[in-house]
Amino acid sequence: MSDTGAAKRPPTIDDVLRLRTAEPLPSSDGGPVEGVSRDGAAPPRIVEIAQLAGVSPITVSRALRQPEKVAEAKRRKILEIVERTGYATNPHARALRSGQSNIVAAFVSNLQSQQFCLAVQGCGEVLEPQGYQLMIGQTSYSYAKETTMIQSLREMRPAAVMFTGVIEIEENRRALRALGIPIMETWAYPRDPIDMLVGFSNIDSGRLAAEHFAERGYRRVGFIGRRSGRGALRLTGFREGARAAGLDIVAELSVDGVSSMVDGRRALADLLSRNAAVEAVFCANDLLATGALLEARRLGMRLPDDIAILGFGHNDVAEELPPGLTTIGIDSRDLGRQAGAMILQRMRGEMPSEATCAVELTLTRRGSS
Repeated sequence: MSDTGAAKRPPTIDDVLRLRTAEPLPSSDGGPVEGVSRDGAAPPRIVEIAQLAGVSPITVSRALRQPEKVAEAKRRKILEIVERTGYATNPHARALRSGQSNIVAAFVSNLQSQQFCLAVQGCGEVLEPQGYQLMIGQTSYSYAKETTMIQSLREMRPAAVMFTGVIEIEENRRALRALGIPIMETWAYPRDPIDMLVGFSNIDSGRLAAEHFAERGYRRVGFIGRRSGRGALRLTGFREGARAAGLDIVAELSVDGVSSMVDGRRALADLLSRNAAVEAVFCANDLLATGALLEARRLGMRLPDDIAILGFGHNDVAEELPPGLTTIGIDSRDLGRQAGAMILQRMRGEMPSEATCAVELTLTRRGSS
C-alpha cells in the first residue's frame, strides 16, 4: 500500500538553460549546410532555389515534377540544392502551409517513457473529438533532432505544436514564434515560455526527494540523472534540499542518452562501484529508477535496508515491481488534457485565462524507500 504526499508550496521557477545557438547541421560531405535558415526566417522559395542553381524557376519545377524533361547534370544540381536547403516539395506540406491543417505536432523526449505517452494521449482526448489529429515525433533528448524537427515545421505548417519539455536553444525558440501558431511547452516551469506552458518545477522535485530521504532517516545519498535539461534542474533542487536537511551527497552520476531500463542498471552498478556507502539514491527519471531497482535486486540487495531507491515518474511498473518503487511525479494524462484544452482555445481564436499553468507534484511511497 502506498502513501501519497504532495508538494503544497507555490512552484519554484526553473532556471532553464538558454543556448544562444546550435551547431550547424552537417551536409553530406561533412561541411556546414549552406542556405539553411538558422534564425527563424521563412524557408527557401522556389525562386531562391533557382537562383542558387543558376536556372529558371520553371526548370526547378520541372526537375521536381517532370524530371525526365531536365538534363541529368542540371537535375542533379537542383536536387542537391533542394536537399541542402530543406526546400519542401511534398504536396501535403504545401497544403498545410495554406493554414487549413488539422494536424497538431507532438514531440516527445522518449517514446519509451509511459509518462510522455500518457500526456500525448491526454492531449489527443481533447483535440481528436474536435477533428484534429496528433502527429508524434521523438527528439531523443537530442538538440540536433529537435532542431531538425523544428525546421521541418516551417514547411509542414501544423495547426499547433506540443513538446514534452521546453526549448532551450534561442534560435529554435525564435523559429517557433515565427510560425504564428500555438506552441505548448511542458515538463518544466521556466519564467519565459515561448507561448503557453503546462508544467511543474523540476527544482521542487529534487527538493522533495531530499526531504523524503531525510524523513526516512537516510544520510548518505546519491543522484543518477542526465547532466543537462530537466536532470540538471532536479539535481540542483536535490542539492539544495540535501543541504537544508543536513544530508551528505556522496555520489553523483551523470547519464546522457537515456533510452531504456538497461541504462539504469548500468548506472547503479557504476555508482555503487564508486561509493558503496550510499544509503539512498534519487534517480531523475522512471527508466533509470526502474533499471536501478532491477540491478539492486540482481546484486542481492534488500530494499530499502541495503539501499533505498526513489524515482521520478508515476508509471505502472513502479507499483508492480517488488517491493514497489517510490516515485515523485505528476498526473501526466491530466497535464496532457490541460495542454490540449489550452491549445484548442487558441486554435478557436480564444485566449486561455492563463498562458502558464502548474500541475501538482506528488510523492508516492512504496517499498523501495
